[in-house]
Amino acid sequence: MRIGVIRVVTTDDREQLDAHGRVIREELGVDTVSRCLPDQPDGVHDDATFALASAKVADLAARMEREDGVDALLVSCAADPGLALARAAVGVPVVGAGEAAARRALELGSKVGVLDLTTRTPDSVTSVLGPALVAALVPEGVRRTHDLRTDAGLAASVRAAERLVAMGADTLMFACTGMTTIGLAARLTDRVGVPVVDAVRAGARAAVRAAEGAAEGPARG
Repeated sequence: MRIGVIRVVTTDDREQLDAHGRVIREELGVDTVSRCLPDQPDGVHDDATFALASAKVADLAARMEREDGVDALLVSCAADPGLALARAAVGVPVVGAGEAAARRALELGSKVGVLDLTTRTPDSVTSVLGPALVAALVPEGVRRTHDLRTDAGLAASVRAAERLVAMGADTLMFACTGMTTIGLAARLTDRVGVPVVDAVRAGARAAVRAAEGAAEGPARG
């Protein structure tokens, strides 16, 4: 099985491009291929960059279906830009990391705290969580995914997670896939005492299930 990973941060650094694919291969034992959107150096962090990414995702999805032999595609961004358009453009299942993470969080708890990149939690997350969303916090000083890669960004993320638990969250989820890149889930698990849902991992598991379902029958995920 091969999962195609659509990254929304433009990079020519092969290691950075493959960061999410590497996690998926190591944990799920499936093959991956990763491609990134063009001209999005800061990824998706506001309405303008979301709109730009949304217009590009379907084209990249179609290219990956055509050239990479993928069994399913993961939009590896918790805002899920262009998800509906991508699903309409290809014949393989397409999963959004944000939607998948929110669904997984609801399986684990009833009061979900969201670690966010923007002050407005993505619709892909809030539409699934509904009233189960207790609170959402942006780590202090973090405005773009690149900020998460600093020591200050990591420390701020840990503090924000601890605050969410203090506010009553019984489950945490990441509404930013850059938190996977810095390995935040592993750093939080022992500190916060509640389940932590990593959007890339949740999305990848959903993509694998969707690919398996597509192989067995006509249903699409």
